[in-house]
Amino acid sequence: MDYKNYIAEKIKIDGVSREEIYSSVALPPNSEMGDYALPCFKFAKVLRKSPAVIAEELKSGFATDGVISEVSAVNGYLNFKVNKAELAKQVLGEIFKKGDKYGSSECGKGKTVCIDYSSVNIAKPFHIGHLSTTVLGGALYKLFGFLGYNVVGINHLGDYGTQFGKLICAYKHWGNREEVEKGGIHAINDLYVRFNNQADEQMEAEAREYFRLIESGDKEANEIFEWFKSLTLKYVQEIYDKLGVKFDSYAGERFYTDKMQPVIDELKSKNLLKESEGAQIVDLEAYSMPPCLILRSDGASLYATRDLAAAIYRKNTYNFDKCLYVVAYQQNLHFKQVFKVLELMGKEWAKDLVHVAYGMVSLEDGAMSTRKGKVVWLEDVINKCVEKAYAVVTEKNPDLENKREIAEKVGLGAVIFGALYNNKIKDIVFSYDKVLSFEGETSVYVQYTCARANSVLSKAGNSGCVVEGYEPNALEFEVVKQLASFPDTLKEAADKYEPCYIARFAVDLAQKFNKFYIDCKILNAEGDTKQFRLALTKAVLQTLKNALAILGIGVPDKM
Repeated sequence: MDYKNYIAEKIKIDGVSREEIYSSVALPPNSEMGDYALPCFKFAKVLRKSPAVIAEELKSGFATDGVISEVSAVNGYLNFKVNKAELAKQVLGEIFKKGDKYGSSECGKGKTVCIDYSSVNIAKPFHIGHLSTTVLGGALYKLFGFLGYNVVGINHLGDYGTQFGKLICAYKHWGNREEVEKGGIHAINDLYVRFNNQADEQMEAEAREYFRLIESGDKEANEIFEWFKSLTLKYVQEIYDKLGVKFDSYAGERFYTDKMQPVIDELKSKNLLKESEGAQIVDLEAYSMPPCLILRSDGASLYATRDLAAAIYRKNTYNFDKCLYVVAYQQNLHFKQVFKVLELMGKEWAKDLVHVAYGMVSLEDGAMSTRKGKVVWLEDVINKCVEKAYAVVTEKNPDLENKREIAEKVGLGAVIFGALYNNKIKDIVFSYDKVLSFEGETSVYVQYTCARANSVLSKAGNSGCVVEGYEPNALEFEVVKQLASFPDTLKEAADKYEPCYIARFAVDLAQKFNKFYIDCKILNAEGDTKQFRLALTKAVLQTLKNALAILGIGVPDKM
């Protein structure tokens, strides 16, 4: 049962919609006050009464029943206590009925969400800075799909620019096909670094010519470029497979080469394009923004030109209800400009474009530069985490079978969870020791809780059932309430594009379960108590698995 909805349906406030009431119902910080609470402060202006008076009036008009057992008004809050036995029956029943679909919904049915994320650069390996966009976008992809949306994952490849002329030039001077095939993406990157360190003016001129040849369709130049591209995609696919990330489109910057001119023509026809020092711009001074540069003085296009073309193409192709751009916060101005230009072009759907900005990820030793070769590769971070996880798991449980497979799940989970646990806008300094801790707010802690629950259920022969009329004690009920909040947590995470809500939910549920596990007998309990506690353990395991699966994290049976 959706208790928030049940409460919202029973409360009538003049001038306030049911949706507003529903969104205001929350879990109070102190469970002794109630299981749900309605703050009345935001209604004071509409009703011209104090929150305390509003809460008292609403209390007097709310009839308790078999669902809500008690209502109280305290300091402007309307607090509700639910029928514990009924809530436990409803929640556990729904979890067992839906299984790995618990928390899912049809709220997105008939709607399409495009998600632009990861956006790998051709001929460059993944570095630690690509972690957030990849796992954040991957989690949003799974989350919206879980909520019934049609989701289109787009990898907007960085496959356009003068750097590819530099790469071909470097390959022609220093490269060897057999060595590049063997070394793959890292051999290509070495050539790029060498060019930036050693190229003279003549080579710079050659590089510009090679880029011109790529653009003009030269056979040899394009064959080399496509070879670099295939080596890159083979490399990144291995990382995507490990992280459980997928895409439906790899249409990158080059894809929009022939789609930019219609955009430029439309800007001209709507008198939005102006000349400035030989360049073509859209003036955004009236909106407190610098001009959006569309064409350079030499006629070359820019990121904005291609992003305008991409947005229009995506709308025409997918007819999205939302299009999300999972890109670092350094691009805030860029997306504000692009969205505003589309709005000025009369694209009503510009309001459906969302920049999902995130902070930077780094290791303790600081920033990176691909040109100078000073960079921390994401694959190295993943491999190191897996190796450290293997050492930790071995120390904890030396006789454990399939340690390598378990370490893979633990290590990868630690990398993903470490990037998703905090609000997306925060910068993250990645610490191997912190993310691999069995204690605290980590995926390892949640995975270990799953292994603990699985162990209990295995010893009990996986029995347990919903017991009619069983009233949970305080610790059991805390777990039940946390389980009940999962569907709402997913909807809130989707509304705010914040997978961290799911990560925090998982940690909170693990903490509540472990407190229950330590303080309440499970296997040594008797009768209905034992059956209920086993059922509660089974429900916790299923819900934690569901939460971690949305984040892209696997759950080992043992640890």
